[in-house]
Amino acid sequence: MRSLTFTVAAGCLSAGLAMAETPVLTVYAPDYFVSEWGPGPKIEELFEARCACDLQFKPGDLLPRILLEGDRTEADVVIGLNTDVTKKARESGLFAPHGVDLSPLTLPLEWTDEVFLPFNYGHTAFVYDTTRIETPPASFDALLDAPDDLRLVIQDPRSSISGLALVLWVQAVYGDEAEAAWDKLAPKIVTATKGWSESYGMFTDGEVDMVLSYTTSPAYHIIAEEDETKKAAIFPEGHYFMVELAAKLAGTDQPELADQFMSFVLSEEFQGMIATGNWSIPAALSQDKWPEGFQKLDLPENVLFYSEDEAAELRAEAIEAWRRALSR
Repeated sequence: MRSLTFTVAAGCLSAGLAMAETPVLTVYAPDYFVSEWGPGPKIEELFEARCACDLQFKPGDLLPRILLEGDRTEADVVIGLNTDVTKKARESGLFAPHGVDLSPLTLPLEWTDEVFLPFNYGHTAFVYDTTRIETPPASFDALLDAPDDLRLVIQDPRSSISGLALVLWVQAVYGDEAEAAWDKLAPKIVTATKGWSESYGMFTDGEVDMVLSYTTSPAYHIIAEEDETKKAAIFPEGHYFMVELAAKLAGTDQPELADQFMSFVLSEEFQGMIATGNWSIPAALSQDKWPEGFQKLDLPENVLFYSEDEAAELRAEAIEAWRRALSR
């Protein structure tokens, strides 16, 4: 009995040591990314098969949480930042160069950033249902001039990255006349929700005619529901371009694993999961490799984009123009 007890105890000790020796890579990510319908679970499975490590996603706020934690952060990598917040992130000094070869990128603009690595992109757009709107506004001007009984739902730019993208989009199109544009748009806006999910739920429930979303949103309906009635209204003025990014923390205690993960982000294996996992356009996958549903998307010819310095400078002004117009 003593021998058996010793053997079992020794086995448990060995197993415990093996578990203790398994390195852990902690990645902060948005809730949607790590949900069961997001790309996170599959990415975790595939990366762990490569790294012999334990990849642990920590969902929730990204930059605010990291800035609050500072050098004490548990994060080794963060995924899900966007270009409208990278200036603040860069100035924090908490992030390190990614060291990844950028030549595989297939973005519609040149990308040279050595710290923030794109993994997908999309364009802000108003999505409509062809069964409810036969002739959508053909331009941003036409949207502003549409009857006030056209019901829109948008997201609050103070709490939502898509809402922030919208106010920067309006700023990019209308410049000094942005507030006047909001005055025209305001009567059509039913509400500004805190986040995208609530807005999109109102749209799919038929409570509104159009929703602020992305040019890639119809791909979900095409692929997952075999429904081609959802479309993005494409405007000749151009659409605001959004890039989602990954970054390595300078203070990571797993630098080699973090580097391995950053390289994995641009691999075809990772990129192949993004279209139908994150419902966005992969940042390093040629169009001929996109899923068939993505081939059917209406995409803009003109892309509008602010550098991080421009976005940081215009952010407060763009939000205030929106707030004044909607509070009148």
